Amino acid sequence: QVQLVESGGGLVQSGGSLRLSCAASGRTLSTLVNGWFRQAPGKEREFVAGINWSGGSTWYADSVKGRFTISRQNAKRTIYLQMNSLKPEDTAAYYCAAQPRGSIFTPDYEYWGQGTQVTVSS
Repeated sequence: QVQLVESGGGLVQSGGSLRLSCAASGRTLSTLVNGWFRQAPGKEREFVAGINWSGGSTWYADSVKGRFTISRQNAKRTIYLQMNSLKPEDTAAYYCAAQPRGSIFTPDYEYWGQGTQVTVSS
């Protein structure tokens, strides 16, 4: 079992920055691949960023490429999402996810956090 707890969400003005954290407990973090997803009201959950177990490979949705950075510190059992140049369309609940294997891009992960709200005002 893996428990994931997100933090770092909040209200920020357009152009601002936030850093989300995802603290993991249970299974060793270095055996898992991780992803960040987001879901706005009335919309489906969508892929934002993914990272492999070592941090050596990362993937991003086109909508956030160049603005967001995913990283991990396995020793601290934490995954991060640095979000810069935020836009109102980035407003959503952001979820951390983990799985031992599977597609990085689809919301079929085995473990999920409870989500943290990010609101970007114009």
